[in-house]
Amino acid sequence: MNCKTIIEGRTELFVPVPPEGSSFPPSAAPVFYNPAMELNRDINVAATAAFVKRLLAKKALKIEDIRYLDAFSASGIRGLRIAKEVGIHATLNDWSLEAFELIKKNIEHAGLSEKAEASRRNANVLLHESKFNLVDIDPFGTPAPFLDAAAVSALNLLSVTATDTAPLCGAHLNSGIRKYAAVPLNREFHREMGLRILLGACAREVAKHEKAIIPLFSHVTRHYVRTYLEIRKGAKQADRTLKYMGFLSYCPHCGERETVQGLAVHIKPECPFCGGLREIAGPMWLGPLREKAFCNELLEEMEEKSLNTKEQAAKIISFCRDELDIPLFFDQHVICKQLGVSASGIDLVIDSLKIKGFKASRTHFSGTAFKTDASIAEIKKIIRTLG
Repeated sequence: MNCKTIIEGRTELFVPVPPEGSSFPPSAAPVFYNPAMELNRDINVAATAAFVKRLLAKKALKIEDIRYLDAFSASGIRGLRIAKEVGIHATLNDWSLEAFELIKKNIEHAGLSEKAEASRRNANVLLHESKFNLVDIDPFGTPAPFLDAAAVSALNLLSVTATDTAPLCGAHLNSGIRKYAAVPLNREFHREMGLRILLGACAREVAKHEKAIIPLFSHVTRHYVRTYLEIRKGAKQADRTLKYMGFLSYCPHCGERETVQGLAVHIKPECPFCGGLREIAGPMWLGPLREKAFCNELLEEMEEKSLNTKEQAAKIISFCRDELDIPLFFDQHVICKQLGVSASGIDLVIDSLKIKGFKASRTHFSGTAFKTDASIAEIKKIIRTLG
């Protein structure tokens, strides 16, 4: 395998050289390495460091006792960075023999033989047989087949990446239903829909094992969905988590939406505002997508660390921290098109909503979107006056 050395954060390692003239498609490389995911990995290093500090502050664990699993390591870059830049023990697992050999080479090259170990196991088998304080599921594609085993293995934190955004967001409806046992809607809020469908699937999986999730930080960036979930044990905790599950009813005619909590709900098919036939999505997570205190801790870690994507990452984290915990966002351009008016600046819309006494904020999901507790009727009144 032809390799070159790169540096991410403070970690140097070997990665495969893509075939000449290629844009590095996964099928063309013996071991997958995606430089575009450096932002994801930078945030992961800071988020893991922030969570480890929480564990140490509770004095329940010593740093040498904390175990991290990178279940789909490929080149090993994610787990190596955790071992090097966070200082906890990392297990780097991949079923590919070529990946396994490269991981061992990278562990030796980085001088991390005491902090990292290579593993060549089926991910589900490893997760079912071993417990880790922090479990990271970052497969190529859907994490769905691994969520149950990850729920068994994760003791304190479960981090999940999903790159199958088309099924999650409703573009491939049947695939999304099969993988996540939920109905997504491919509407203007599809990015947030995908995140809430993923969180709902995670909540149901961990609840089967009498565990609960607390979303510490979640974001949708480019082609992937990413979330960091604190795991808490106990049937009562799991029951409380499931109270955040529910459904969305959406009227494609007027844009009105309503969320209904519960797993056995009754929703009238007619829109109460225009009489149109509503679409139903779910079950999905209707609770918070992040914890503000953790976002602040995450921003502090970003400042302390040497990261190439620091500025971009901090912007995403700040947006996520400051947006309202209201499902789901409104897209100004979609509403303006319905009304036949020109779009004004998004900040002007938000300020106008606040002046009227409503809560409102921008959102990281889209630059033309906002969150508010105002009804679609009130939003349209305000946008008409601005258009």
